[in-house]
Amino acid sequence: MTTSYHFDEVARLPLPGDNVAVATRQLDAGTIIHYQGQDLSLDYTVMEGHRFAVKAISPGEPLLSWELPFGVALQPIEPGHYVINNGVLEALRVRSLEFALPSAPNFTDQIPPYVLDEENFQPAPALPAYPDTRTFLGFRRSEARGVGTRNSIVLLGTSSRTGSYVKQLAARLQGELKHYPQVDGIVPVAHTEGGAEQPNNLALLLRTLAGFIVNPNVGAVLIADYGTEPVTNQMVEAYLREHNYPLDDVFHQFLSIQGGFEDNLAKGEAIVRDWLPTVNAMERTPESISHLKIGLQCGGSDAFSGISANPLLGWMAKEMIRYGGAANLAETDELIGAEPYVLQKVRDVETARKFLNLVEQFKERTAWHGANAEGNPSGGNKYRGLYNIYLKSIGAARKKDPDTRLDYAIDYGAPMKESGFYFMDSPGNDLESVAGQVASGCNLIFFTTGNGSITNFPFVPTLKVVTTTRRFELLANDMDINAGQYQDGLSMDELGKQTFELTLQIASGQRSVGEKAGHAQVQIWRNWRQTDASRLETLLQAAKPTGEPIAVRTDGVALSNPIRITRASDSIGLILPTSLCSGQVANKIAQRLNKQGIGQPEHLSQFVALAHTEGCGNSAGPSEQLYARTMVGYITHPLVKHCLLLEHGCEKTHNDFMRHQMEEMGVDPSRLGFASIQLDGGIEKVTQKVEAWFADQLAATQPTAKETVGLEGLRIGILSDGSVPDPAGEQLAMLTKMIVGAGGMVVVPENSGLLSMPSYREKVLTSTNVPPSLAYGEHARQTGFHIMETQTEHWVETVTGLAATGVELIIALVNRQPMQTHPFVPMLQVASEPAMQETYRNDLDLLLTGDPTAWTEQILERCKQTMEHSYTPRLYQQGNVDFQFTRGFLGVSL
Repeated sequence: MTTSYHFDEVARLPLPGDNVAVATRQLDAGTIIHYQGQDLSLDYTVMEGHRFAVKAISPGEPLLSWELPFGVALQPIEPGHYVINNGVLEALRVRSLEFALPSAPNFTDQIPPYVLDEENFQPAPALPAYPDTRTFLGFRRSEARGVGTRNSIVLLGTSSRTGSYVKQLAARLQGELKHYPQVDGIVPVAHTEGGAEQPNNLALLLRTLAGFIVNPNVGAVLIADYGTEPVTNQMVEAYLREHNYPLDDVFHQFLSIQGGFEDNLAKGEAIVRDWLPTVNAMERTPESISHLKIGLQCGGSDAFSGISANPLLGWMAKEMIRYGGAANLAETDELIGAEPYVLQKVRDVETARKFLNLVEQFKERTAWHGANAEGNPSGGNKYRGLYNIYLKSIGAARKKDPDTRLDYAIDYGAPMKESGFYFMDSPGNDLESVAGQVASGCNLIFFTTGNGSITNFPFVPTLKVVTTTRRFELLANDMDINAGQYQDGLSMDELGKQTFELTLQIASGQRSVGEKAGHAQVQIWRNWRQTDASRLETLLQAAKPTGEPIAVRTDGVALSNPIRITRASDSIGLILPTSLCSGQVANKIAQRLNKQGIGQPEHLSQFVALAHTEGCGNSAGPSEQLYARTMVGYITHPLVKHCLLLEHGCEKTHNDFMRHQMEEMGVDPSRLGFASIQLDGGIEKVTQKVEAWFADQLAATQPTAKETVGLEGLRIGILSDGSVPDPAGEQLAMLTKMIVGAGGMVVVPENSGLLSMPSYREKVLTSTNVPPSLAYGEHARQTGFHIMETQTEHWVETVTGLAATGVELIIALVNRQPMQTHPFVPMLQVASEPAMQETYRNDLDLLLTGDPTAWTEQILERCKQTMEHSYTPRLYQQGNVDFQFTRGFLGVSL
């Protein structure tokens, strides 16, 4: 039976001049739609949020939404025809759909380039200011800092190397909050940056850390480093003072970690405990809303973002500015194609030029990495109707109301000193963009989402605004505002007034939904490796490792007492988030399962979640292949007994993407679990689904059995930081040859100092100039000796890739200081230098002293104890644990 509808029942036309409409629900092929006196018959099933023509469009004619072009017709498109491009067809083909798709696209992604007409440029007037003000209850800081909507104690790692420290310190102090009601939180700010030598984002990173420290929501801040990183406390303090940040107006202390991890946790704890009464004495007072600076963000966008939620933020920003406040619009690549709209009202021509220059710089930077800034939309965006960057941008730009002028264009994290509407340079990656806005001084974040993104920032409340009532009802426990009411008939003015009142309540201390859930993440704009295109072709054409083991020498191998290990190998219940946005939820579920003790210890040793920062908002190509390969390495890891993939729901690397990648790599996805935060109904419901899946798996499996093995059963990774003393190199060479000669496996990362030392290299390898045998994160399918390609200098990124190869134990020779350990592959940190042993005695797992010829057997004995569970690596026990993917040489944020 043919179904028919009136247009307003099933579709939206953003502006009257458009020639395509947006379906507000899925419409089957053959559906009749009554539109302006004509009946349109749909030629294919049109998904919710996707578009169909309402006017005849000739080849070469632009397709219009919001009366702006987002593509050009390739063929005649008749009214009722499904409008689709190649990018969406590719994105949908990896999904499990129950209906036919067009065989070919009918339009191409093409719009005319924007050219600023400086000769006829006319400055736009400012919005008229309201004569009166409204107030909220805020924390008044100094004049230079402004007014906070929260009163948090922030624990800030200057680089990724102290991320584990601030997280563990925060965990130790959470119980104190019940005694200090005026302290909104003791929050760690751990991030991925500053851990590699000579980062290209150094100035940006220092500016961001400086902005975090003086943000008005900070009541006090502890800044931690080791003093040896590429970004240190000394550098941060110098930047703050050189650029006149009001550092002395905030309670702060710089702490350099010297010596044992546990001792330094005690030092940090004492500092924060001393601050708590003072920070708790800070009180909320009535303050003008001219002190509110709001960040405007979107994530998990859909076709309705530009119809309901983003215009609502435009309404809010206009009101805030008229009251003397400020608004910050970010995500540079998500405005490509919307330049005519963004620049229709601008304060001056210099601001217009700065905006366009920032866009061009963004395009250039991505091109150095073989990427395209126009490639931003994720698979989830395309699935929900955002066909390309132009269409996404046109909708995203509606966060600026048509009446509002663009007042300033600023660099990432640069301070907002005046009232007005700001554009801030940033990638489209939601978390990276939010971090820049917080560094710029935002004390509230508004986050629009079509799919239902759960993003929150630790010390700035995030209000999540959903585009449709249907999605809001699905995720009501995780969202703050239903902008879908506008599509249901509520006027934008009324919806805006409701949102404005909620905003004042949140600013005054009422908890947002995300704050109640205790869910928050931080990611700063990640470093980019290339500064021009000179290496691009070489990197793109680099030979791939073969996966074949490397021949080693077998001379001089002897072991006085053949080792036998009763291996009680870990059996991990792994929750693997497919992107950064599901990482914290995965962590919470794993913690809950471990607390319940499900399946432990008979079936599982523990549940682990590998929270990370990738899978969305970064470039495709080699970087995405590296990521997928490493993810599959963990899925197939021998220590993993049961694995479930947890998607956010709108990312590039969603569950269907991972299924497709596994099938291409010859891995059966049918044994895995799959869950979706957005599609399964939010955090609470997806938690229940994950728990039920693991319970079913455990009920159907046998307890893990122990086995006795010799050296042939060892799968070991060996790495080092810095140079390697000859005696240590010689003994690790002996260990390598013993294990490989017996039939076991040893993997050494390409960046390890071991491979540059003759004491190791010449005793192990049979030839010089041996290339890596494994790609970063590649599962080793054959035992023997392997060198893993490492496109990183970062310790944690190296360990993350090394563990994915399938090694079950890592031996780390440390020369500078002990470093973060892996979440589930045991890592023994050993040292042979007396100064290192003295300083870090309580963190090291083995002190190599005395006769070096005895070291190999000492190392093997410690390996045996670890694998038999009679010994646990010290820093793992203390919680100095981290996990971080590299993006390789060509990964870049989008």
